[in-house]
Amino acid sequence: MIFCYNIIGDVMNSKSFKIKDIFSDRWDDFVALGYPLRPAILHNVRKIINCGDPSMGHALYFCDHCGKIKHVPFTCKSRFCNSCGAKYIQDRAASISSKLIQCEHRHIVFTIPKELRPFFRKDRSLLHLLFHASAATIHAWFYSINKSESFKPGFISTLHTFGRDLKWNPHIHMLITEGASGNKTVWRKIPHIPFTMLRKRWQTTLLDLLHRYLGDSFYKLKTSLFKTYPSGFYVYAKSNMLSNSVDSIKYIIRYTGRPAMAQSRILDYDGEFVTFFYNRHEDNEKVIEKIHVFDFFKRLIVHIPDEQFKMIRYYGLYAKKYKHSSKLFLLMTASKRKFFKQNSHWRARLLLHFGIDPLRCQCGNTMKLLNIFATSKTHLLDKPPPQLYNSA
Repeated sequence: MIFCYNIIGDVMNSKSFKIKDIFSDRWDDFVALGYPLRPAILHNVRKIINCGDPSMGHALYFCDHCGKIKHVPFTCKSRFCNSCGAKYIQDRAASISSKLIQCEHRHIVFTIPKELRPFFRKDRSLLHLLFHASAATIHAWFYSINKSESFKPGFISTLHTFGRDLKWNPHIHMLITEGASGNKTVWRKIPHIPFTMLRKRWQTTLLDLLHRYLGDSFYKLKTSLFKTYPSGFYVYAKSNMLSNSVDSIKYIIRYTGRPAMAQSRILDYDGEFVTFFYNRHEDNEKVIEKIHVFDFFKRLIVHIPDEQFKMIRYYGLYAKKYKHSSKLFLLMTASKRKFFKQNSHWRARLLLHFGIDPLRCQCGNTMKLLNIFATSKTHLLDKPPPQLYNSA
């Protein structure tokens, strides 16, 4: 059910709802319906529901000055979790940014028509082909610029399987250097992107790969798609990336690993229906939709990747060391790389973003790690003074 924004705009001011709480409330009811669910779905949803539950494991800290005890529950570490996913994205952003070359980058998006989407949903192994086809398209373009030089750009591809309305819509987001390194030339700036050629080459490469994997049964649709889309499949570029680490990190956080839905988009949940909003891609108009909680689950869980499936992949100059690698300057300085690495710990994050040290005792002392209680075993890290056993 879709509503006009101006009718229920006042809902925007309602209280916040956590996706974890919605799953905790109705997930078992949904599973009882008997829908076939991939192991990755069952595993990740259960992790989200138990995220932060002390019974699933926690660390015990103590103050050796005043004897105060503090329990810190473990988080689930799932990328599907809105809370833990944020840490994953920040770690990934720091890791990727540390590899970027000091040059302008472009953001290119490779899309597929709606006729192909069901194939990738039915057989998720075909999602690999989106990476292969988009990478082959880029490599062929740069090779054609000068075959003797065999120019090699650096690019990072990220798979998104969702549109703004959460429906199945797999596509590739690519961050690519506006330049390349050749066999003889250390660096050549290549700012122009030939979209007409890229669209047709992307279409041909992807359809040929699908034909090879799916067999002759795909030939009829393949022929039809060439006629329906004579200009190729849609490929477009967003605005240039500026050559600084701040912009690169903002880009990476937005496009590499973000959850399918931000919790801030949920307007209401009454135990049966979830109301959420999104900005329509065509005109950026705000759309508010109300769907049954089970349909909400279906829209979300389809975007959970299978175990070991890599959603982010590196190519060209970013895949491995190149002959001119030592002559190319990195976007992020060594001091910045060290700063992000040092501030990746949960304690450092809280201190950096909120100015709160979670291990700072009320007496002013810094608490020490005493015990780790896991679900399978307990690790005693340090024997505390006898009085601390009593205070625990």
